[in-house]
Amino acid sequence: MREAGRSRTEVAAQTSAVAAAWLRSLADEQRAAGSWAAPGDALAEEERLRWFYTPTDHGGLPLGAQRPSQQRLVMRLLAAGLSAEGYVTVATIIGWENVLDLVEDFALTWGRERARDPGLYYLRVFGDPLRDRVWGWRFGGHHVSLNNLVVDGEVRAVTPCFLGVDPAAGPALGGTRIRPLAQVEDLAHELVGSLDTDQRDRALLLDRAPTDIVGGNRTRVADGDRMIRLPDVWRGHFADPALADLVTRVSDTAEARAGLSDADHERLALTDAPKGLAGCDLTASQRELLGALVSTYTGRVPAALAPDLRLDEVHLAWAGSTVAGEPHYYRLQGPRFLAEWDNTQRGANHGHSVWRDPQNDFGLDLLAEHRSSHH
Repeated sequence: MREAGRSRTEVAAQTSAVAAAWLRSLADEQRAAGSWAAPGDALAEEERLRWFYTPTDHGGLPLGAQRPSQQRLVMRLLAAGLSAEGYVTVATIIGWENVLDLVEDFALTWGRERARDPGLYYLRVFGDPLRDRVWGWRFGGHHVSLNNLVVDGEVRAVTPCFLGVDPAAGPALGGTRIRPLAQVEDLAHELVGSLDTDQRDRALLLDRAPTDIVGGNRTRVADGDRMIRLPDVWRGHFADPALADLVTRVSDTAEARAGLSDADHERLALTDAPKGLAGCDLTASQRELLGALVSTYTGRVPAALAPDLRLDEVHLAWAGSTVAGEPHYYRLQGPRFLAEWDNTQRGANHGHSVWRDPQNDFGLDLLAEHRSSHH
């Protein structure tokens, strides 16, 4: 299933053609949700920079409000913008909502008919893919957020890129387990397990893990950012007091179980200078593991869209247990690269992973440069 190499220009051409076909397919009542102004329009840009990974309204036209032929165009867009491995993983996570519904005994609602709904994944296109020099698309729903920007016929930004899974593992026939993000977790455990005492002391930030990724769903990550609590990562706060109370109780219970002090949160805060153990202080075999782990993030997109990283400059920072199956968190950080993973919720069976470019998430720096050179 591994694809042939595609350039930034080829990926842009493929996504442009499919996005344009999807826009043409929209009925008038669908267009207001699915088609927005190009990046640069103040209202559209404010919306484009919002992203979520909770089961909230991500903004756009949900799959459940589309005809089958339109849904197929959405999936074609994902296939064009992602690597084959990335597409399979995203498609699995969407269908995995049915598994989560089973785990929760088909009982939750989150204020709607069905809480865990594969139809509640949203696509919104910003601009005209065939006419505008700058356009973008965003696809998201529970545990998926893809954010792409095309400038002058090339894909120039693909982050934030978030993939999560709940449950992180589920039973399959023959006594096996299905784990959509297995390597994101297992390679990290293999790497941290290979560290000697000195290396581990430098990599380990804390013996307890935060209850979520530290960067949360901020538009920009910055020095000193601390973990955002669960009630604040939704699209607005709940008007329904019962739902608001539920989310607050879930958050408070998780925080109490984690037992993190203010000083602990400060220790885990994001910093411009990477924390942890640098790749240059790893052995050759450990650097090979680090490279494989990094690729579980950058390999979500075609190779031409992945950053050219120097593994010697990528740092590993760990918090929580190093024993598989127990709550843990790790961070990979280097120039123009930040990846986070946490698996602490639902008895360490609920994982979040995100890849970011702190300098150019959403293509913000590139857009500023583009505007200054064309005005």
